[in-house]
Amino acid sequence: LLPPLVAIALAFITKETVLSLFVGVFVGEFMLCVTDLNIVSSAVNAFLGIGQQVISCMADPWNAGIILQCLLIGGVIQLITKMGGAQALANTFSKRANTPRKAQLITWFLGLCVFFDDYANSLIIGPIMRPVMDKLKVSREKLAFIVDATAAPIAGLAIISTWIGLEISLIASGFQSIGMTNVTGFGIFLQTIPYRFYNIFILIFIVISALTLYEFGPMKDAEKKARKRKTGEKVIEPSAPGFDEVKPVEGIKLSIWNAIIPIGTLIIGALIAFYWSGYTAILGGEDQALIHLMHTAPLSFNGIFEALAASDASVALFQAALLASIVAIVMAVAQKILTIEDAISEWIGGMKTIVITGVILLLAWSLGAVIGEVGTADYLVGVLKGAIPAFILPSLIFILGALISFATGTAYGTMSILMPLAIPLAWAVCPDMTFTIVCTSGVLTGAIFGDHCSPISDTTILSSMGSSCNHINHVQTQIYYALFVAAVAILIGYIPAGLGVPWFISIPIATVVLFFGLRIFGEKVDFDEVDSEETT
Repeated sequence: LLPPLVAIALAFITKETVLSLFVGVFVGEFMLCVTDLNIVSSAVNAFLGIGQQVISCMADPWNAGIILQCLLIGGVIQLITKMGGAQALANTFSKRANTPRKAQLITWFLGLCVFFDDYANSLIIGPIMRPVMDKLKVSREKLAFIVDATAAPIAGLAIISTWIGLEISLIASGFQSIGMTNVTGFGIFLQTIPYRFYNIFILIFIVISALTLYEFGPMKDAEKKARKRKTGEKVIEPSAPGFDEVKPVEGIKLSIWNAIIPIGTLIIGALIAFYWSGYTAILGGEDQALIHLMHTAPLSFNGIFEALAASDASVALFQAALLASIVAIVMAVAQKILTIEDAISEWIGGMKTIVITGVILLLAWSLGAVIGEVGTADYLVGVLKGAIPAFILPSLIFILGALISFATGTAYGTMSILMPLAIPLAWAVCPDMTFTIVCTSGVLTGAIFGDHCSPISDTTILSSMGSSCNHINHVQTQIYYALFVAAVAILIGYIPAGLGVPWFISIPIATVVLFFGLRIFGEKVDFDEVDSEETT
């Protein structure tokens, strides 16, 4: 437990993410290198091990693809900003989102629209809505929370996303291990959706918070501080990567198409790239049924679904971001806003903004790899999976998934570790299909909840970056909301579900509890002054 605990504790104490992750990796490598009492030798070997670990993570095709697509999307965002597209889009949204309530709800809705990938969600929605939120004196922390809470929770629920392939394969393998070969992973996945209580409740909570304007914990303080800003005052976020210093080229005509076309290219290009990646992977594979499907009905629902499930998300997003970059450069040059040299220079400048995010991601992945080597997840599973009453098992699986995900910073890894253990355990405790489905849902949602809270999670890091919010501030303000929603998910969702209470009773009750809980623990942050300014 020491490496993740050291990294997480240091992150909160020092507010220095890079330093904290580096020390966490060093502690893990030191533990792996210790063979005798020679501390100096072990420390030297641990330092050398960090270099090897970081290079190994960078050499992983998935990780390399994610870093490259982040860099390219950073370049696209900077070009969109220089062309005035971001400002024009912000002005357009400002007319409709003329109150903080509407702005938060529009951000939530846009998050639902970018359902297919959590990384794309974090990198697209934050930069679009940040100027609108700043104008309406909504804190960057609240923006980052909404962006983060509509990233993995949406992608994990969507039946067409970059998550679906992993989720379905893990579910299918788990049920095969208990001898149930007559069920499909997709069929079970669909049945888990109503029981994905944390995902559903966090989306409901965002709407309640936006409509009531009630906040609690550090988020309330952040919102009050944002409210005290003078109208038009520049927002300064220390240690927050972003595009705040970039301004449109002087004298150009602002057009929303300078934002819509590159972003649309990115989204549509990503979906096409996902399909093509999966299509070619299936044709190059050995599953004759899927190959026949691709030859006979490649554009049917099943064909599209299977192709997306088999796609390589990191490569597809990189390809889409590269295409969007080319489109943005061509648009800037064609409209004579920038010369070809200036356009490429601005594109590279946008990438430089993302470099610190790449460093953080590499260290986070390195920490995850070290944690795997020292056996953190296996230890947690061994300690917590003892004899328990059946009705508690879904809640325990949810909590166990959250702990592993929080400590390792990865929902994917947590699902992969826990699913093969949870399904056989659930079936052994209570051989009932609905009960096992509820426990399966607990794995998927617990992993997302822990990932949502963890300061070393890549989606948490990207949400901070996309919103230009200090990373530790984002974690500190978000974790109170996530814990509150998780408590409701356990008390109103998983414990009753373990006792046989159907989901259509739990969800309405939980909505009421979320509303009154927010009213009891929270306080309304007054927006009257801002609302009147925007409407007059």
